[in-house]
Amino acid sequence: MPYELDQKPLLKHARKLVEAALSAGADAADAICVQGQSQTVTCRLGKVEAADRSERNGAGLRVFVGKRQAIVSSNHPNESLIGDLARRAVEMAKVSPEDPYAGLADKDRLAKSVPDLDLYDSTNVSTEALDTRAHEAEEAALAVSGVTNSSGASASWSASGICFVSSAGFAESYAGTSQSVSCSVVAGKGTAMQTDYDYGIATHLDDLKDAASVGREAGERVVKRLHPKIADTGQVPVIFDPRISASLIGHFAGAISGSAIARQASFLREYMGKQIFRDGVTIVDDPLRLRGAASRPFDGEGVGVKRMNLVEDGTLQTWLLDSATARELGLITTGHARRGVSSPPSPGAGNLHMEPGKDSPEDLIKSLTTGLYVTDLIGQGVNAVTGDYSRGASGFWIENGELAWPVSEITIAGNLIDMFAVLVPANDLKFRVAQNAPTILIENMVVAGKS
Repeated sequence: MPYELDQKPLLKHARKLVEAALSAGADAADAICVQGQSQTVTCRLGKVEAADRSERNGAGLRVFVGKRQAIVSSNHPNESLIGDLARRAVEMAKVSPEDPYAGLADKDRLAKSVPDLDLYDSTNVSTEALDTRAHEAEEAALAVSGVTNSSGASASWSASGICFVSSAGFAESYAGTSQSVSCSVVAGKGTAMQTDYDYGIATHLDDLKDAASVGREAGERVVKRLHPKIADTGQVPVIFDPRISASLIGHFAGAISGSAIARQASFLREYMGKQIFRDGVTIVDDPLRLRGAASRPFDGEGVGVKRMNLVEDGTLQTWLLDSATARELGLITTGHARRGVSSPPSPGAGNLHMEPGKDSPEDLIKSLTTGLYVTDLIGQGVNAVTGDYSRGASGFWIENGELAWPVSEITIAGNLIDMFAVLVPANDLKFRVAQNAPTILIENMVVAGKS
């Protein structure tokens, strides 16, 4: 039978938490309740290695006594615990330090309606179906000539529901599902081995990438990586494959987070209203995209959300703000609060993407006499305060407009402000996950390889 989420009991529980907090002496309160279920099947070399099933339930209560706040949580929404949780939260708040920016979202910012974003797929997904999906991916990968081993393939399904209630008069919920398939394989032997992978993820089964095509792509990718060389050290143009180009807009999103700006811990803190990308570059956050990986009808404080251009024609338009960071910066929340059951809200992006450019990836490659095409990044060498960027990389060397040979054991480096200024997006944007970008050309970076 399809797994159906009944949100009504969860919403009722959240309401009781808020009511109990007010009765216990809180000036204001909000509560978030979550529930969900997931299944994963993992196979390797034709045999099932693991079949996991899990359930998730949780409730979080945030209370305010003046400008003092406290959060308590439970992993089991038990009505008998409501009174104890509420009293404990209020007592904790009374001895917490004052926060001049603490408080619920302003009432006029709360969502007036909850649109249906088609996030829930009630299609029956059995353990047997997940088993078949995982095996199809691995079989297709092992059928690629040159593939010598498998690191495994997996298929998963999950469903989750979120309910949010605020004493400011908000009480709503939504639910979503996720389907995925992935495969990782090996080519070569001994010290010449290479590994690579591919995956697909979607909210609805009929949007999920075909398992066999996931396997074939993983196999074809890894075979192309055989017999890599180490590139010479120098400064060259660098092209980021779509699989990893979204990491660049991820760094951008972190740099415009209201919390980073308030702490003065962002390399973009002085750039509001200034041009940081080329003319024509646009970066969008769209929480209302139908079937989007990170779509939601309201944020973690119950605030209404909307599609926003974070960068328009190369110019930075806004920070990502929740209510607290907005107050600290003298601004208004942008509806970007994210929250778990045991933590306060904090700002973060949702469905983030860079709009496509005009040129195809092939045209970008053909335009280069020499350069580097990066398919994988290693490490987290990014300084959020200065924008300095240095990461291990592998991919393919470009000679005379063509991918000439695979490269590995190199480092690429630059500064994100300089990189953004010369960034060129290709026209191949596809929505795969929560953060997406097309193929991206950075016109000049340092490549550290052979000296």
